[in-house]
Amino acid sequence: MKQHFQNMMDEEEAAIDMTPMLDVVFIMLIFFIVTASFVKEAGIDVNRPEAATAVKKDRANILVAISDKGEIWINKRKIDVRAVQANIERLHAENPQGTVVIQADKKATTETLIKVMDASRAAGITDVSIAAQEP
Repeated sequence: MKQHFQNMMDEEEAAIDMTPMLDVVFIMLIFFIVTASFVKEAGIDVNRPEAATAVKKDRANILVAISDKGEIWINKRKIDVRAVQANIERLHAENPQGTVVIQADKKATTETLIKVMDASRAAGITDVSIAAQEP
């Protein structure tokens, strides 16, 4: 009987408790989800003009697209020109380090581009870029 009791004690000591490891894994998962910077797309494909001095821009999290018909798109939604500032303010509040990149089509009017740039600056963002592609 004493030996049988000793065998039972050995089996219990050999068991591994997985609960603390799972806790750590879930905490790490939550940490990475919260700190991840998600790329937001404008919502349409634009035919960007070419520029010899085009430079890749890091941290461009607020993308605004202007179609050839003058439509403004933010986060895959068509936005009225009067609502651009409010949308950019909201996105800038979500990511204060983000910059605004305007993806204007070759055939988009300068008037629409200037209105979007003015709305971006009125929203408090000074780093506004216009997207171009390298030749």
